[in-house]
Amino acid sequence: MSGSWFNAFSVADWVALGWFLACWAGYGWVVEHGPLGGRHGLLAASHHFRLEWGRQMLRREVRVADSSLVGNLIQSVSFYANTTIYVIAGLLALLGTMDKLIDAAADLPFARHVSRDVWEVKLLLLLVIFIVAYFKFTWSLRQFNMLSILIGAAPPPGEGSEAFAQRFAKINSLSGDEFNRGIRAYYFGLAAVSWFVQPWLFFMATTAIVLVLYRRDFRSQTLEAMRS
Repeated sequence: MSGSWFNAFSVADWVALGWFLACWAGYGWVVEHGPLGGRHGLLAASHHFRLEWGRQMLRREVRVADSSLVGNLIQSVSFYANTTIYVIAGLLALLGTMDKLIDAAADLPFARHVSRDVWEVKLLLLLVIFIVAYFKFTWSLRQFNMLSILIGAAPPPGEGSEAFAQRFAKINSLSGDEFNRGIRAYYFGLAAVSWFVQPWLFFMATTAIVLVLYRRDFRSQTLEAMRS
């Protein structure tokens, strides 16, 4: 890219990009560390049941069901990690066919004609988003593997402690949180696709993604069922 790519972006582009980055980072902080998310969100409700899972596991003599549940979680995370690799490979392939991509997007309604440098930056943003998602999924996968080790190291029934159940729930929640971050990156990746059409569409898509995520984390029927 040439050194003048900075000036190739309009004010609307910078506003939309700034709003996108603020929403992606800010929403993650609110859900995981904010006063609302820490006590009332779906993550907090999930941790309660993960702790109860650890307590019930220590009461069981046969823990095949626990191992199967962790195996199902690992399989889900592995699916997303493998899918993300294909997405990254596809985006890298698009970098080599940029001219065809620009020609195809020019026929879209309301699409703006911008320079090749701008298109490359937009594509690189998508690439970064899915690389972040890949790192989140793979770290979640490793933590779920640690969780399976904890199941194997769990003491016999009657000899387990609350501290062990707390440790089990903590690793379980950390793994699930990383998986949620990867899924969240997918959502914001969908919003970033709209930047190829219009910056204000990018702005509105980012806002819509935040509203969808907020509703699912704090206002969904799933959360009500977990609380009940």
